[in-house]
Amino acid sequence: MSQSIFRIAAILLCALGVSISVAKAADFPGDRPITLVVPFAAGGPTDKVARELALAMGKQLKGQVIVDNSPGAGGTIGAKKVINSKNDGYTLLIHHIGMSTAPALYKNLGFDPMNDYEYVGQVADVPMVLVGNKDLPPKNFQELLPYMKANTSKIAYANAGVGSASHLCGLLFMSRIQLDLTTVPYKGTAPALTDLIGGQVQLMCDQTTNISGQLTTGSIKPYGTTTMQRLKAFDKIPTLNEQGLKNFEIKVWHGVYAPKGTPKAEMDKLSKALQGAIQDPQYKKHMAELGVEIPSQANASPEGLKKHLKAQIDLWSPIIKAAGIYAD
Repeated sequence: MSQSIFRIAAILLCALGVSISVAKAADFPGDRPITLVVPFAAGGPTDKVARELALAMGKQLKGQVIVDNSPGAGGTIGAKKVINSKNDGYTLLIHHIGMSTAPALYKNLGFDPMNDYEYVGQVADVPMVLVGNKDLPPKNFQELLPYMKANTSKIAYANAGVGSASHLCGLLFMSRIQLDLTTVPYKGTAPALTDLIGGQVQLMCDQTTNISGQLTTGSIKPYGTTTMQRLKAFDKIPTLNEQGLKNFEIKVWHGVYAPKGTPKAEMDKLSKALQGAIQDPQYKKHMAELGVEIPSQANASPEGLKKHLKAQIDLWSPIIKAAGIYAD
């Protein structure tokens, strides 16, 4: 008799536990805000994407998504912060292409991008543009290439620091044209752009989210986009591909991640909210104004992000290792 009572009690407790768990998942996120960690400073390109995404995902989830800027060490501080957060769905990471380059750039990274996270999906592909000082003689890329070869010692290529998107674009660009230009690293895009405009450096490759204003005003000279098709926002700028640098493509893609072990029910809701958010008219409008492309539905899925991350790690690791560049 007593054993039967204990057995019935155990079954009831188990059933109660399951129902509580289901109720929690159904209510997620409830009144509690979700934190979206941005591993870069406020006002930067990833921050701009994150703030638009936070608003759009908040609408989908009928809750609040707040942005937490945790910059430093090329984005690795914020990435580690999310790994060490509670895996309950309330802490997310948005990171760009640097998630795929960090394993080769850092000898002691401290985390594994492929195994320490759950994947939510891609949210934005930010194109880049090769730009120069407006007084640089070449009018287009066809003229720029022989000019660079004839004046290699006189051309300085600026970037926003080791591991930045502009640095990576420069590495890929120089490897393709087989020229070793003098590189000048800065602490961010703003000072690099200031010197580019002022003529202290001659070339730079950076994200449209950073240089859209300068492209519009004509304070810098565009030589080509790093995309296969022309950008709708800047359709007068030809691609590098159509100007002879065949299949040269680099986009600063952004993905959203959660701590490893986040429950499937919460992950499913987050993934669905993300896919709805990137189709939000307001999000799409603001991204288009910055020249940002919306990823396909396949890439916006958890499986799509994981597959893309692996492919990008495989692409960048040999390039970075061949250049012999490492970050602290």
